[in-house]
Amino acid sequence: MELAKVTSKGQITIPIAIRNALGIREGDKILFMEEGNRVILTNASTNALLKAQEAFQGVAEEFGIKNEEDVIKLVKEIRAERGEKYKCESC
Repeated sequence: MELAKVTSKGQITIPIAIRNALGIREGDKILFMEEGNRVILTNASTNALLKAQEAFQGVAEEFGIKNEEDVIKLVKEIRAERGEKYKCESC
């Protein structure tokens, strides 16, 4: 548990232990989410990544993707459909 004091302008300093735990660095945006009578503080970038992961959950299974080789195969198939313009020399 950490404690922070609110200034007259409504500002607080996030304790270093919390910044480290959330991976917050200078310039990062912080997201405040209300859940009942609590407010959850999170790194906005991390939250966006988690939301994206949730949105894509299950998509790999739908396409039969089980590993990196399956991803490479799918990329090659899509590029072949779209033509030489998208060909990757290292794939």
